[in-house]
Amino acid sequence: MTADTSETIRADRAAIEEIVRVFFAAFVSGPDGTARLDALRGLFLPGAVIVKTCGGEPTVYDVDGFIAPRQALLAGGALTDFREWELSGRTEVFGDIAQHFCSYAKSGVQDGTAFTGRGMKTMQFARTCAGWRISAAAWDDEREGLVVTA
Repeated sequence: MTADTSETIRADRAAIEEIVRVFFAAFVSGPDGTARLDALRGLFLPGAVIVKTCGGEPTVYDVDGFIAPRQALLAGGALTDFREWELSGRTEVFGDIAQHFCSYAKSGVQDGTAFTGRGMKTMQFARTCAGWRISAAAWDDEREGLVVTA
């Protein structure tokens, strides 16, 4: 591997990790929540697919179908003091594709009841003329018999 290739991969990883940071920063209740969620659209390819598993039949979203209910929930007042953040993760890059696999945590107050949770997310990326974009994402949360160990 040449120094140029190593430097390019480091720069690619840094760009992808910044997208991951912005992604998680969007899921915070309070001021500017709508603007943060609206900014998510720019992180995704137009035809990106987002999948929630969490122990049931997978729910598949397009970008707007994913953002709209979260925007309503974060702005609606029933969910307060909410935030979601990455615990640890790794990014792999090969040419114009990449993936980021990470553990994450969340906490908040839903209808007056405090809660916490953890899970795993995977995001796939494609390099475009405008930079890296999320082409797909999926997540699963902890539950009976399934615990995040990272």
